[in-house]
Amino acid sequence: EMPEEELLEVVSKFAQPAQSGQPLQPRLAASINYLTTHQLQEQVLTETTNKYKAPENCVSLNVPTVNTPIWCNISPGNRAQELKIQKILKLFTSGITAFARSIDGTDMTEVQQDALALLCNTQYEINCFRKSSIRPTHNPKFAGLCKASATPPPRQLFGKDLEEEAKASG
Repeated sequence: EMPEEELLEVVSKFAQPAQSGQPLQPRLAASINYLTTHQLQEQVLTETTNKYKAPENCVSLNVPTVNTPIWCNISPGNRAQELKIQKILKLFTSGITAFARSIDGTDMTEVQQDALALLCNTQYEINCFRKSSIRPTHNPKFAGLCKASATPPPRQLFGKDLEEEAKASG
């Protein structure tokens, strides 16, 4: 067995140090630190998300549901996990909407553009994760339907043409 000191030396070569940027205004930093470490009350979350519904011209900010044929064939545990992820994604897309409403889309700063790009990419990654987490529960011949695609999911996670694609696969 390796001595602890030697083990720490080996591990430290692979540990990535946390990099810090410029400090935020203290009151803003305190708010962020509190909000990221404490759960808000359900009523507050509901009231706040209801204020920031997806704009009618941004359907990609609606949380896509899992297509019925797939939903009916996933385990209860995977359904519960998927519902939790949908809830998180709803909070997240409401946050994107709130941020988008707080800026002037015709004159965004570089920081605002970066923030919007990072937030939107995170939503894309979450939807890809949702698809890949459902994938192992399906018949291997339908696995291709669960891959991330360049086509955004409008209302349903696997797109509106799932049944046609499934017939073509099988």
